[in-house]
Amino acid sequence: MRCSDLPKFWEYKHKDANTIMTIDKNCFASDNYAGICPEAWHAMNTANNGYAISYGDDAWTAKACAEIRDLFETDCEVFFVFNGTAANSLALASLCQSYHSIICPESAHVETDECGAAEFFSNGTKLLLVGAENGKVVLDEVEHTVKRRTDIHYPKPKAISLTQSTELGTVYTTAEIAAVGELARKLDLKVHMDGARFANAVAALGVTPKEITWQAGVDVLCFGGTKNGMAVSEAVIFFDRKLAAEFDYRCKQAGQLASKMRFLSAPWIGLLESGAWLKNATHANRAAAVLEKKLSAIPGVKLKFPREANAIFIEMPPEVCEKLRAAGWRFYTFIGAGGARFLCSWRTTDSEIDALVSDITRFSTP
Repeated sequence: MRCSDLPKFWEYKHKDANTIMTIDKNCFASDNYAGICPEAWHAMNTANNGYAISYGDDAWTAKACAEIRDLFETDCEVFFVFNGTAANSLALASLCQSYHSIICPESAHVETDECGAAEFFSNGTKLLLVGAENGKVVLDEVEHTVKRRTDIHYPKPKAISLTQSTELGTVYTTAEIAAVGELARKLDLKVHMDGARFANAVAALGVTPKEITWQAGVDVLCFGGTKNGMAVSEAVIFFDRKLAAEFDYRCKQAGQLASKMRFLSAPWIGLLESGAWLKNATHANRAAAVLEKKLSAIPGVKLKFPREANAIFIEMPPEVCEKLRAAGWRFYTFIGAGGARFLCSWRTTDSEIDALVSDITRFSTP
């Protein structure tokens, strides 16, 4: 990478100070853009001492698995992979045969942003899309989709995939997940949860992780570490251990079995032992709440969905979007159901919020 390819920074004069503050205008594009949090960095550095057995047979990985079992208060099977696409697609492949189907909302990440990985790794399992309300699957549509065809010519529904928090920034409540779990048992479906922002959901609900996973009927969770402050690493957690049979072979075949596994697992120890996993998510959610309040006060700006975690979707005049981008702000407008998406992370600051709000306000003023 050349020096000219590095991120550009812009100067912003804070309204309450005479100092010039440096603002990286990439800061709200995605929580993926944030770097590694101190706890994860320290854990990786600590693990980088001497030698360790390869491919997950090391003490760091064993301890990380034990920490996750303690967190969820159950004897689950745990695997670590590099990214969320691999976590979701391999987990779903473990639930289904090629002639099965997976039910998910139209906005699900496995449908819109994973390049057909679920179908690829399951050798053709079909995604069946159903309607959703604010990103949450409509249960009547799930039941209709399962029951409308039962003949051999139709891909047999086998799993339902939820995203927690959703692609629209909303959060399934404990009761809503339990209702999904109950319907799944009734219809003989397995429940997969895409938890790329699972920590944000836990922080938003103020519940224990078990209450919105295995106790509510979730069979497998893909617990996101990257968006929570790690460099890489997602944990695939099978609460139904039988479903994890030969999952290690799936990981190997898919290029997801890390030789130096301790660098995927050690950061989990750092985040879980210190409580940073929840602290980081709580900070991101609170920052989003502050940003939501300030954006709501700007004429011409309209919130598209309830802000329940760390994502905010707004509608604003096209010319404001153009001016924001021309000023260097990076944000997405194709994710979810349209509108401009702004995401807060573990490291979002008040100064970054003020800078964004200041520019949107300025560009919205006739």
